[in-house]
Amino acid sequence: MAKALLGHIGGTDPRMLAEVRRLQQRVRDLEDELGRAKAENDALAAAVHGDSFDRELLDAVKDREPALT
Repeated sequence: MAKALLGHIGGTDPRMLAEVRRLQQRVRDLEDELGRAKAENDALAAAVHGDSFDRELLDAVKDREPALT
């Protein structure tokens, strides 16, 4: 029964272990890349929001009428 659970001969296949390790590393690399992409996206979104706020503020200042003296 134990041989059936581990494979017919010799336990686990070294090629399978190498493939699993390679795939685990690939997943870690993709997770890191996703984190960097999210951070870049957040920075770009903040920049766009900041720019629109600055434009709205400048438009409000331009449309302002002079104060009476």
